[in-house]
Amino acid sequence: MKDVAARAGVGLKTVSRVVNGEPGVTADTERRVQEAIESLGFRRNDSARVLRKGRTASVGLVLEDLADPFYGPLSRAVEEVARAHGALLINGSSAEDPEREQELALALCARRVDGLIVIPAGHDHRYLEPEIKAGIATVFVDRPPGLIDADAVLSDSCGGARAGVAQLIAHGHRRIGFIGDQPRIHTAVERLRGYRAAMEDAELPVHPSWVSLGSTAPERVRGAVEEMLTGPEPVTAVFAGNNRVTVTVVRALAGRERRTALVGFDDIELADLLGITVIAQDAALLGRTAAERLFRRLDGFNDEPAHMTLATRLIARGSGEIPPQ
Repeated sequence: MKDVAARAGVGLKTVSRVVNGEPGVTADTERRVQEAIESLGFRRNDSARVLRKGRTASVGLVLEDLADPFYGPLSRAVEEVARAHGALLINGSSAEDPEREQELALALCARRVDGLIVIPAGHDHRYLEPEIKAGIATVFVDRPPGLIDADAVLSDSCGGARAGVAQLIAHGHRRIGFIGDQPRIHTAVERLRGYRAAMEDAELPVHPSWVSLGSTAPERVRGAVEEMLTGPEPVTAVFAGNNRVTVTVVRALAGRERRTALVGFDDIELADLLGITVIAQDAALLGRTAAERLFRRLDGFNDEPAHMTLATRLIARGSGEIPPQ
């Protein structure tokens, strides 16, 4: 900064004001300082700035899987809110591994991010209590925290699944299969609860062979579809518990002589062209709401932690409206 001040013929305080975007500098002076910065290749030392202000202007985002299309718009929305507040977003993937989630979250805390947004893979988040007490604002998104009281922004997984299954029932289906993610995942359990609630609302039984929870690996999902369609009580419709399951179910049903109705949770690419009925959740709104909550906390908003639940919506495109064959 001394070199920049000498080159521009101004004082250190003036350089500081220009670098930090503060008022009180004439346009001509700002131009001279900027020219000196460019010519000298000056870069602000953020480490020194952290020591002075106590804030790093950065937030961390712990995702489940960076490759999952659902998390793209969520991450982008968080980044946009962070950028509007002059903050940098640092993100990483837990790969649905609780240990990796903890390792990543604590690594971000060690780098003194101002706040964390976490899509939890585990069910015990007491490891974050010391960080939260130390002032790192934390918001959970898509799934609630475990064993701690913290802000959370969720989609109505139970209500959405209930509406999707009700759509199939309304079009004449009585034998409906449910294929979901692993039973340790909160959203999978909530969507199964919605499925069972819709079946109970219609006074329909649920045969054990109609429910399959587990890995979303294509081989496992294809096997579940085959069993449901060829078992002693074959289903006439399937409710898919998330976007990855839906994609595999679409492929498994393709080319079959008997058409099987399908409703999927989460919208997927080309679903409109393929005519797939879905329960859509707004991933961008989830991310934006969580990020806005985080920055309210960073601005000193200190009310009790809250859980916010966002509505889902049914998009009927044809696959969920096929009558029983």
